[in-house]
Amino acid sequence: MATILYVDDEPSVGLILEDTLVQSGHSPIGARSVPEALQVLERGGVDLIISDYRMPGLTGLEFLQLLTREGYDVPLIMLTGYASIEHAVASIKAGAIDYITKPVRPQQLELAVDQALEFVRLRRENESLRKEVMQFRNERQIIGDSPPIRRILQTVSMAAPTRATVLLQGESGTGKELFARAIHDQSERRERPFIKLNCAALPEGLVESALFGHEKGAFTGAIKRVEGAFERANRGTLLLDEISEMRLDLQAKLLRVLQEQEFERVGGTSSIKVDVRIIATTNRDLATEADQGTFRQDLYYRLSTIPIMIPPLRERSEDIPVLALRFAMRNAAELGKKIEGIAPDALEALQKYPWPGNIRELQHVIERAVILTPDPMIQQHSLEGTRFGLAHSLGAPSMRPRSVTTPHGMHSVRSVSPSGPGAINLASLNVADAERVLIQHALAAADNNRTKAADLLGISVRTLRNKLNGPGRETDADDDSAA
Repeated sequence: MATILYVDDEPSVGLILEDTLVQSGHSPIGARSVPEALQVLERGGVDLIISDYRMPGLTGLEFLQLLTREGYDVPLIMLTGYASIEHAVASIKAGAIDYITKPVRPQQLELAVDQALEFVRLRRENESLRKEVMQFRNERQIIGDSPPIRRILQTVSMAAPTRATVLLQGESGTGKELFARAIHDQSERRERPFIKLNCAALPEGLVESALFGHEKGAFTGAIKRVEGAFERANRGTLLLDEISEMRLDLQAKLLRVLQEQEFERVGGTSSIKVDVRIIATTNRDLATEADQGTFRQDLYYRLSTIPIMIPPLRERSEDIPVLALRFAMRNAAELGKKIEGIAPDALEALQKYPWPGNIRELQHVIERAVILTPDPMIQQHSLEGTRFGLAHSLGAPSMRPRSVTTPHGMHSVRSVSPSGPGAINLASLNVADAERVLIQHALAAADNNRTKAADLLGISVRTLRNKLNGPGRETDADDDSAA
C-alpha cells in the first residue's frame, strides 16, 4: 500500500482517482490546488503524486518545477487532456515520471501507478546499494594525515589517471593493497575489474596458469579451459602481490606481456591481446635483488615506472590515534558493543609501541581490546596481554626501533637496546644462528602460525618455508594447517 496525493480541481475526476486508488489497495489523499497539496507534502509520508496539468493558479508544470526547487523527492504522474499531448511531453522533460490522458480510465491509472511505484522501489533499492558501495569504499579509505601519507596520496592522485605501472614497496602490514586499490579507484578503470594475485601464496607449478590461464588438457587435471588473471583483469587493474617471489623464468614471460600486452595460455598456441594496468607490491628491496641477480633488472625497471615507498607505522605515529579509533568503532559496530573512544593514556601507549606488525598488528590489538573491555572507553589495561607484548613495552626505555635507510631507500629496523623486556639474546654473531633464533622467536610469538610468523619477520611465507625446510632446519616446526 502506498500513500498517493492526487491534485485536481474537478470533483468528478477526484472521485474517479480516489475510488480507483482505494480499490487498488492504496491510501489516497486529495487536494484541489497546489497550495493545499504543499500543505499535505509538508506532513511527509507521500509516495506518489498525481497532478492535473490545468488548475487554478499554478499549473501542473509549475507545480512540478516548484517541487524540484523545494527539494521534494516525490515522483509525479501528470494528467493531461487528449488535445494537450505537448503538455505531456513538456511534463516528461521537466521530470514527471509518467502521464495519463483524460478522461481517466481505471485500468490505465492502475498500470501507471504500479509502474511509478515500481520505479520508486528500484530507485530506493539503488540508493541503498549505492550507500553500501560507498560504505565499502570508506572501509578501504586510507586513514592518516601525517606528512608521509600526504605525500603518498599526492603521488597516487597523479599516477592514478595514467596507465603507468606502479611498484608499492614497504614492510608487511603497512597497507600496500589499500594503496593499490586507491590507485584503481581513482583511475578511469574504476568500473572495471580489480584482480589480485598473490605470487607468494600460489604453489610454484600453478603460478603460470594463474597468470595466463590454461587450455583443456594442458596438464594433468586440466579438464577445461580456464582464464588467467590477465584475461579476467582485461581493461582493469591487476595487482601482483609479493612480486619478488616470482620465478625468474616467469619474470621473463611477465616482461613480455607488459611490453606487448599479449600472451598465450598454458598449452595454447594463439596470442590473446589484453589491456591491463599493472600494480606490483613487495616487502623487499627490489633494486638490491635486481643488482644481485635474484630479480630481473629489466622487469624491475618496467615495474618501477612509479615507485612508491609505504612507511611503516612507527614512522607515522601521529596517525595511530585516528587509526585505532577507526578500528575500535568498526569492531564495536560488528560486535554490537558501545565504544565511546580510547583513553588518553591508552593512546599514548599505542603511540610508544614500535609496531613490528604495522597496521595489521594494530588492528588485531584493537579488536582484542574491544572484545575484552567491559567499559565504553578503552583503557590502557585493556591493551595488556597482547601477543606481541604491548604491555611489556610500555614505559620501557629505548625500546623504539631505529629506522636505517639503505642506499635504495628501503628501511630495515634494528633494536637499540641489548637487554630488557622483549630483547633477544644471541650466543654468537653468526648470521645463520641469529636467523634460526629469530625464526624460533617469531614462531613462538605466532603460536606456530607460519603466516603470522612471516609477517613478524618481514618475509614471505614461501621464504619462511624454505628456511624451515632447508639444511639443518627442523621440518616439523608447524604444519600447513597452521599456516
